[in-house]
Amino acid sequence: MPATFVVVPQWQGSVSARAMSHADGATAIQGDLPASTTIVVDVPTEAGESLGTGVQRYSTIRRVRESTDTALDRVPDWAITIGGDCGAAVAGVAHAQARSAGDVAVLWLDAHPDLNTPESSPSGGFGGMALRAIVGDGPDGLALDESTRVAPGRLVLGGVRAVDDEERRFIDEHDVSMLTVEDLAEPAGVVEALESTGAGRVFVHIDLDVLDPSALAGLSYPMPFGIGAPELATLLRAVAARFPLAGASIAGFAPRSPEAASDDLPTILRLVAALTSGAAAAGAA
Repeated sequence: MPATFVVVPQWQGSVSARAMSHADGATAIQGDLPASTTIVVDVPTEAGESLGTGVQRYSTIRRVRESTDTALDRVPDWAITIGGDCGAAVAGVAHAQARSAGDVAVLWLDAHPDLNTPESSPSGGFGGMALRAIVGDGPDGLALDESTRVAPGRLVLGGVRAVDDEERRFIDEHDVSMLTVEDLAEPAGVVEALESTGAGRVFVHIDLDVLDPSALAGLSYPMPFGIGAPELATLLRAVAARFPLAGASIAGFAPRSPEAASDDLPTILRLVAALTSGAAAAGAA
């Protein structure tokens, strides 16, 4: 079945000075998606309160998570979640795990591993804790529970170029697979890393800052020496051809203006097309 797009214009998980541009980015992408297979999650404009959790804007992020879960319950098969910041991906992984009986590996393509906890985060931004929440660590209502969390051995990180101390500790302690930007240019190696997890299905997360800044202008956290857009699209097609995709997410688009968004959208839509290209992209069917 074709993917359903769940658009989550959440910005509250970002601590960038351009945080609210993430909502603009999600809305810009929505404009080029098929309306008949797109669900839009209503995101409040207010920032929200931390409520003692160590997560900035926790109250609003939790409300958005609940609304996203409800939207995903309406998806007949597999979903591509369009953020917003990376925190929007967490509900998508929970949905994929539930639909796939827990048989999911996560390919996390990001300049950052997003493996901080509320205690270790230097900023309190939930976007930097998103993957840690996916393995089950984090405050109530955000971290995945026992039935949906993903074991560290089923994570494959790709394109990471900035790692905090606690993230490094977690990666080393759990022997999390990490692939360099150069590794991503060899899709066979990425497929092999995913096969080694033993999972039958894959959830692919793309924070657009995995790309080199020369490939996309609308990045709130541009990091040099990223992968090129053609190479990333080739990688996504290879993964979609080998594995049934249990779900996917795209996050981190923060255009400076509607005109700038228009310049970047062809690159993003190329990645969307690559995710939906494989005959194996059949979700949990």
